[in-house]
Formats: sequence, structure tokens, C-alpha cells
Amino acid sequence: MVNIAIDGPAGAGKSSIARRVSAEMGYIYVDTGALYRAVALYMEENYIEGKENITSALGKFEVSLGYENGRQRVFLNNRDVSEDIRKPEISMKASAVSAIPSVRDFLFDLQRNIALNNNIIMDGRDIGTVVLPDAQVKIFLTASAEERAKRRFAELSEKPDCPTFDEVLHDIVKRDYNDMNRPVAPLKQADDAVLIDTTEMNIEEAVLAVKRAVEEGVNAI
Repeated sequence: MVNIAIDGPAGAGKSSIARRVSAEMGYIYVDTGALYRAVALYMEENYIEGKENITSALGKFEVSLGYENGRQRVFLNNRDVSEDIRKPEISMKASAVSAIPSVRDFLFDLQRNIALNNNIIMDGRDIGTVVLPDAQVKIFLTASAEERAKRRFAELSEKPDCPTFDEVLHDIVKRDYNDMNRPVAPLKQADDAVLIDTTEMNIEEAVLAVKRAVEEGVNAI
């Protein structure tokens, strides 16, 4: 099986780009961030806080992935939560729960089993460093905090109760710090990952750059 790992900070476009590249190249796309968001959603809906309480709750629900018309869907106890997990408050809570070792252990086997049985493009924060350290191709996708906030703000502006740009930027910077400084599997570029900075790229250019890196890496196997 061919495994492609794409890591990078929040708002770097990992999901949008990985989804496009996987569809064009015939790989299964796995958004690991969505799994952590689903855990965060369960904790939010059930008013569960604190590391010990969160750990105790992990065996009480099931998170799974499905695919509909080639698009990944996320299920929490067989309920499609693909839209619910994209709320800003869930994003921030997902960053917090992902720092808990028991949560990472809870989702680890699910991620590894998908990779063992499929040609996949998996994105997240620690795919190339922890989840799939032997992935044939590793990419670290990034952009400036301001550019990532600009992109995220454009997405949120179409929804009611949209936060201000400054609030979005603040959340991006805060999540970067949390992800890079957490004691367990912090966000960092793998030593053998290809760095792609999309600050000056549009979506088409970014997709092309990632696709080229994947093709070059696979051809070198």
C-alpha cells in the first residue's frame, strides 16, 4: 500500500488540497483532524471536561469514517456529524483533546488500520512523525498565519455569527502555539518531509505543487 502523509498548521489548506489530490490520483482521503473534532463534539455535547473525565468517556461512543460520492463523512455513534464538527468552538476544543494521550491512543488504531489496507492520503498534525512514520511520501504544508486567517475568514463569512478577522487570526495563532507545544506528538515537520509554503499560491497552484511532490515521491519508491 502507498501511504502519503500531509502535515501542517491549522488553516494551511491541508483538507481541501489533500481531498483534491486524492480524488485526482485515485487515493482514499483520510482527514484525521475530523476524527479529533468528532471526539471534541461528543465531549461538548455531553458537558465532559477535564483529562480524567474525557479519558473515562472514550469507551462510551464510536467514531468512524464513511465515504459518499467520494467525499469523507464522519460519524459519531452512527450519526453523520460532518458539518457539526466544523464549528469554530469545536475546532478549538479539538486542539485541546488532541493533546491528551488517551485520545490519541483511542484513534490511533483506526488511522493505522485504514492506512494498512488502502492507498491513502492522510492529513493531520503528526502523520509523518507519529501515525505513519514509514509513509512513502511526507509533505509539510504551511502558509503565513495572516494568509491562513484570511482563508478561514473567507469561509466563515458565509455563515451566521461570523467572527471578526482579528478573532480568526487570534484563534489561528493560539492553535499554532498549542499544537506546536503540546507534550504529546507536537506539530512539527518530519525530517524527510517536503516543505510546501502556499502563502503566495491559489488553490490550483497548491494542488499542483502537492500533486507533483506526491508523484515524484511515489516514482522514487
